[in-house]
Amino acid sequence: MNLFTKLPGFVRTAPGLEQRIWRRLPAILLWGTLLPLLLAGVSHALAPAVPPSGADQSAVLLWDFTMVGVVVFHWTMVLTVALGCFIVRVMKGPAYVADAYVLPLRPDGALDAHTAKS
Repeated sequence: MNLFTKLPGFVRTAPGLEQRIWRRLPAILLWGTLLPLLLAGVSHALAPAVPPSGADQSAVLLWDFTMVGVVVFHWTMVLTVALGCFIVRVMKGPAYVADAYVLPLRPDGALDAHTAKS
C-alpha cells in the first residue's frame, strides 16, 4: 500500500510571496540577531571604563537586557513567519488521495444529502 498516492490531474500552484520570504529568512534571522548585539557592544565600548556612578552602570545593564529582549522577540517573529511560509508551501504542494470514508446512515435510514449527491 502506497501511503502517498498523488491525486491524478492535480496542477500545482506556482510559488509566490511565501517562496521569496522563505529564501530571505536566514539572512533576516542573521541580521536581526547581529544588529542588536552590535549595538550592545558599541554601548559597552562607549561606556566609561570606570563609571562615575551606579546609575551609569544600571543604564548599560538595562540596555543589554533590552537588546537581549529584542533578539528573542525577533527570533519568535522569524519562527512565526517561517511557520506560516511552511504551511502555505505545503498547501500549494501536490494533492494526495485520501482514504475513502463511507458516511453512516442517519437513524431514520435515509441517506445524508452529501451521500445522496455522490
